[in-house]
Amino acid sequence: MPGGRRSSCQNRRMRVELSHIIKSFGPLRAVDDVSLTIEEGAFFTLLGPSGCGKTTLLRTIAGFYHPEAGEIRFGDRVVNHIPAHRRETGMVFQNYALFPHLSVFDNIAYGLRARKVSKREIAERVGRIVGSVQLQGLERRAPSQLSGGQQQRVALARALVISPQILLMDEPLSNLDAKLRVSMREEIRRIQKELGITTIYVTHDQEEAMAVSDQIAILNCGRVEQVGAPFEIYYRPESRFAAEFMGNSNILEMNVTGYDEAQSRISAQVDGRSFSLAGERPAGPRVILSVRPEWIRVVADPSSGEQNLLSGTILSSSFLGSLIRYRVSGPGERPVIIEEHYPAEGKIRQDGETLWYRLPADRPLVIRE
Repeated sequence: MPGGRRSSCQNRRMRVELSHIIKSFGPLRAVDDVSLTIEEGAFFTLLGPSGCGKTTLLRTIAGFYHPEAGEIRFGDRVVNHIPAHRRETGMVFQNYALFPHLSVFDNIAYGLRARKVSKREIAERVGRIVGSVQLQGLERRAPSQLSGGQQQRVALARALVISPQILLMDEPLSNLDAKLRVSMREEIRRIQKELGITTIYVTHDQEEAMAVSDQIAILNCGRVEQVGAPFEIYYRPESRFAAEFMGNSNILEMNVTGYDEAQSRISAQVDGRSFSLAGERPAGPRVILSVRPEWIRVVADPSSGEQNLLSGTILSSSFLGSLIRYRVSGPGERPVIIEEHYPAEGKIRQDGETLWYRLPADRPLVIRE
């Protein structure tokens, strides 16, 4: 291309490093000593409940907020004091922030015109990105004439057309219905992989985070609870908060009665019943376990001699097609959630019945509070 101009984001991958970032609003510390490394070309998600600091952190990376402490690096460049419009980031907002008086084409071209790009190059670059996000034929429509999914594509195209080094996305799918959210998250992931652009994505939706991410950071009260691949966080949560926030998890507390060093097995008791569980030596007289609902097996005959059995009264049941989800009274104050997969037709147990179930000896995880 003329002047050696770069035509896509593929050669503009950028590593992002955050070191001890602190951002406060008055007495509230919204981001509390956060350090993260986002590898170049990665799809990295900031996940957590409302008010956990994820959007504040994203806006700090973008340059809309300035941290009181810490350092933000894009590659080998410290960007703390570089204004937002010079950080070479593309931002997709939760409400899309489209200009209602401009056409699809002009919305997408806005950032290029602000950068004094020539009309010919604008036409070329907008044309390419319109094809990438599948908006062909809609270039002259106003935003009000588009569906929610189409508006979301325009916002994404506007962020990408400037060839940013980093793409930032703040809850971009929250205004869409459930079915469209699934298709659009697949589309976002496809485009991100195609372009290879480093992407930092904010969501409170655990399923969405698992579906699109290479790495996830779970935030809680402004701090990072855990960082890892979706598989790692789901199967090996490091804290009670991470276990409960990333999908359903039963948290069970048991008293330790012994430990077998040779077998790395914990002996424990709850409700007068004995259990044998895989795990490292407990640090104290009790263990806290994370048990996913799909790991628990319903037992038809409690007299069969199986180990690790518990029972409870069925509080409610939900038929979800390929599985039945039971809420059962269990040890502790909270119900135990059990998922029985591929149930026999018409075999849903009734509320008030006693249900026996088995905790798998090798799957419960000992976690910290």
